[in-house]
Amino acid sequence: YLAAAGVGTIGIVDDDVVEISNLQRQILHTTPDIGLSKVLSAREKLRALNPDCDVVAYSFRPTAAQMWELVGAYQVIVDGTDSFESRYLINEACVRLRKPLVHGGVLQFVGQVLSIRPGEGPCLACLFPAAPGTAPTCAQAGVLGAAAGVIGTIQANEVLKLLLGVGEPLVGRLLAFDALRMRFSEVAVARDPACPVCGGLRQEPQS
Repeated sequence: YLAAAGVGTIGIVDDDVVEISNLQRQILHTTPDIGLSKVLSAREKLRALNPDCDVVAYSFRPTAAQMWELVGAYQVIVDGTDSFESRYLINEACVRLRKPLVHGGVLQFVGQVLSIRPGEGPCLACLFPAAPGTAPTCAQAGVLGAAAGVIGTIQANEVLKLLLGVGEPLVGRLLAFDALRMRFSEVAVARDPACPVCGGLRQEPQS
């Protein structure tokens, strides 16, 4: 959706290859792509969709220093990872560099989206001060493909709102989706003044 909408540059970070288990929860890769680098496969598809979109492929797992460099190069960051370690690393880099972040997560039949605008609302560490020690990954617990599609579409919509400065992004509002009951719910999330990541930021006036 972002390439089709005309976003000029899209960076994709992933050190993994396409596996058959990936195919049911996304529509970018196909069976002939199995075994190929995910970012290179994605770049090929997005360039075919919009040749004017500059798609940059980063086929590695970033260190903390590399993450800061990557985050600093883009206007809006999208978190589509399934590991709390990666999520916290992305969140901290975005907060320190004051880059908007669109967090999304899916597990089994439920998903959630939260937009983070440092200095204005809560960050991911306000919502999850500590990573759940026994939280299963998508590979372990499974994911309904359609639920991943719903969450990804909402994330794309949030990115466009943040880039264009229109509408009301989900800042301080956690949007949850339950595919089994086909219900959306919204929970207000307050910024934690004692948050070790964003607690020291000056509160920006809301426009």
